[in-house]
Amino acid sequence: MKASLLHAFGGPEQFRTGEIPTPVAGPGQVLVRIAAASVNPVDTKIRASGAMAPALPAPLGCDMAGIVAAVGPGVAGFAPGDRVYGCVGGVTTLQGTYADYVAADARLLAPAPATLDLRQAAALPLVFITAWEGLVDRAAVQPGDTVLIHGGAGGVGHVAIQIAKSRGARVVATVSSPEKAEIARSLGADETVNYRDETVETYVQRLTGGTGFDVVFDATGGSDIATSFAAAKLNGQVVTIVSRYSADLSPMHQKGLSLHVVFMLLPMLHDAAGRLDRTHQGQVMRQATALAEAGRLTPLLDPARFTLDQVADAHRHHAGGKAVGKIVIDVAALD
Repeated sequence: MKASLLHAFGGPEQFRTGEIPTPVAGPGQVLVRIAAASVNPVDTKIRASGAMAPALPAPLGCDMAGIVAAVGPGVAGFAPGDRVYGCVGGVTTLQGTYADYVAADARLLAPAPATLDLRQAAALPLVFITAWEGLVDRAAVQPGDTVLIHGGAGGVGHVAIQIAKSRGARVVATVSSPEKAEIARSLGADETVNYRDETVETYVQRLTGGTGFDVVFDATGGSDIATSFAAAKLNGQVVTIVSRYSADLSPMHQKGLSLHVVFMLLPMLHDAAGRLDRTHQGQVMRQATALAEAGRLTPLLDPARFTLDQVADAHRHHAGGKAVGKIVIDVAALD
């Protein structure tokens, strides 16, 4: 089969298209003909650093959507011809999705939404699971909660807005421009904040009367954690998707805050019990399917188009910082 193979860790130029054996669906696996894959920040970090990487040369890529080609022994609930999606590979021993086919753990898969094409579906898995884990599994957002989402027009952020709204929350999103504010509002944000124009103290006073937010979700992976602490109410909750930096945690003590760190790849890396069981990720993706089919979840796709021969260009586009929405790689026209 054709695949975009990473030959060495470093820049995007290390990707080269080549041929590797087509995988076979083993016990508990589903062989999927891939229609589309998407680019996530973690894919670019694995490419650059080698952390959590499969043995090279290998395809990277976590997310995909496609059509079931075959099912392995012990698999129930999937059959050839089914439209499926999931975050299934690109780390350690799990083959990546920048390829024609992937033999995916069936527990990581869910039926793709009938209301979305496979390009749209491929944009959802990693960001939806990340947002769901932060807002639902960890913070347990309830109707009436006030939720602040940093990076409301970003990959995780634009999905987090829609999940929080589906839970009955009042949602405020921070953005960096009027154009991104319009995107956030179109996805359901009740209010937006241009963080370049308004201080955290000002918008906490304006939007919560100075009380602070029940839940603050830093979906950027780069926001100042002190801003999240400052925005949270007494005994509030802060969720972050990146915590590889030093920070003063004393504001947490002063407010009695809870801090949740989300790393959604853990089930793929460790496959342990409870929420680290891969079955949970498949269940979360079924929640995504239900929301999409109810008209309450729409992925935001960057308009740039890339093929399997242009994975390097897709990674360069991501590095440029100008993409709006998820970057999707077209593998095969299967819809």
